[in-house]
Amino acid sequence: MKEDIYGDRDPRDIPLYTLGTGARILSLSLATLSSWIVGRSYPVRDGKKRFEALIKRPEKSDPRLSFLNLVEANVLWAIRQVHQIPMAKVRAAQVAAERHYGIDRLFIRQELLAGAGKLFLEKYGQLVELTNAQQYALRAIFYDRLERVVHDQGHLASQYWPISPTQRDRSERVIVVDPRISFGRPVIAKRGISTAAISDRADAGEPISEIAADYDLEEREVGDAISFERLAA
Repeated sequence: MKEDIYGDRDPRDIPLYTLGTGARILSLSLATLSSWIVGRSYPVRDGKKRFEALIKRPEKSDPRLSFLNLVEANVLWAIRQVHQIPMAKVRAAQVAAERHYGIDRLFIRQELLAGAGKLFLEKYGQLVELTNAQQYALRAIFYDRLERVVHDQGHLASQYWPISPTQRDRSERVIVVDPRISFGRPVIAKRGISTAAISDRADAGEPISEIAADYDLEEREVGDAISFERLAA
């Protein structure tokens, strides 16, 4: 995974993305992602309390996020929003994984799996029960989020495949975010063309058919790239 151009650093853990870009790639609200990365204060009867950040940026002095931060936020969304597991339990799982099992990046590990109505760390035995109703109704959405992440042989996340708003087949892999390709910018996977470049040409008035022909893409793939980029507008 390491390249000379990254100064012997893992490209997955280099600051690349602003909070706004990360929120767009993950289809999350900026406020939600910010609270997970930066934390936030909230009012209580006796004053204020602090919600501490759940995800650590690679460099405190750099506000940008790494690719692995995006993966952590993606999994956290699935845990919190799909399964409705309280943040206290999520935080407790983080602490237990780090203190007792030496896992300091719980949400990027392949061992974090869902199955049989339970969210669990298969290797380390951390278990959170779900009701049968939750399992039946929410399993598909949870898998949809986790299956967008590809892990390498070291069981760490290496690619993220976001879904464009216009993508009809959610199982099809069109756009990929890979820190080894185009410095982590979202690209059309089969051609390595950035979605931003495609969107810029469309914004300049070029017909989708001409853009597709130039890059040897299908028109629907060009449309997916454009709608993905305009999601942030």
